[in-house]
Amino acid sequence: MSDRLITHLRHVDLAVPDFDKQREFYTTLWGLTPVGEENGLVYLAAQGSPEQYIVRLRKDAEKRLDLISYGAGSAADVDALAQRLGTAGVQLISEPGVLQTAGGGYGFRFFDVDGRTIEVSADVATRQHRRIEEREAIPVRLSHVVINSPDPNRTQAFYEQHLDFALSDSLIHPYAGELMKFMRCNPQHHSMAIAKGPHVSLHHVSFEMRGLDEYMRGTGRLLRAGTRMVWGPGRHMAGDNTFSYFLDPHGNTIEYTTELEKLDEDAWHPSVYDVSKEENQDQWGTANPFEELVAKESFNDVDRGLFVAPPV
Repeated sequence: MSDRLITHLRHVDLAVPDFDKQREFYTTLWGLTPVGEENGLVYLAAQGSPEQYIVRLRKDAEKRLDLISYGAGSAADVDALAQRLGTAGVQLISEPGVLQTAGGGYGFRFFDVDGRTIEVSADVATRQHRRIEEREAIPVRLSHVVINSPDPNRTQAFYEQHLDFALSDSLIHPYAGELMKFMRCNPQHHSMAIAKGPHVSLHHVSFEMRGLDEYMRGTGRLLRAGTRMVWGPGRHMAGDNTFSYFLDPHGNTIEYTTELEKLDEDAWHPSVYDVSKEENQDQWGTANPFEELVAKESFNDVDRGLFVAPPV
């Protein structure tokens, strides 16, 4: 799309009370690599990704989603997007400028319609990364993020109007109505999705594995360690990606997956999948049934960071 200025998802930043426990989980079990640590912050990278980091953890008295970060093609695109948002009345947290986080770069932050802090940046230094080997069950990259909203249509409209995201597919249920909207900012089926929830919160963060074998080995490692698996293993219909959902030590849902479907954006027409049909939940039929209690696991706690910018 000619006027789309956002290129991809960079990182998801979380604040947690038990910083040491969260850090231990993501580094020793989940498979991320600490690449910098200071003053109650740790930056966690994926070995296969050129991004400086894909998760940032921050020690805080309250659990919250600090921010979601997206990339832009250039500093000029960052400026253009900031001007577009400001003109439209979107609340900017900061004007475009040099970023002080790992990798530097040029960017700015703003609140989305629900109060989440969003960062957009360009010219961030890439890190040396490597090819993940066969049977190496660690994340290659950050795949996507899903957010909860009590008004998914309003949230969708914000991301379409202001950030040029496009709808790829939707999930519905004959009794519950619309459940999820998959949104893209590039040919990947979705970099972000909006789930219907009782309050604004983080639904889940997804990490891409090298392939099916690595995905299953990672799933098995978490199960053997006693980590609670919410749903999986299986393969979604929308996006055609695999899924194994776990809970981190602070109750955030996180997912191991494999490569998402790549779309021809000019020819793509969104589908609506009825999840009361089991094959639309899990093509393989291997996952535990997707019931109401499973869905509630990813409602998460009410986000305490709405319309409050993180300190760093």
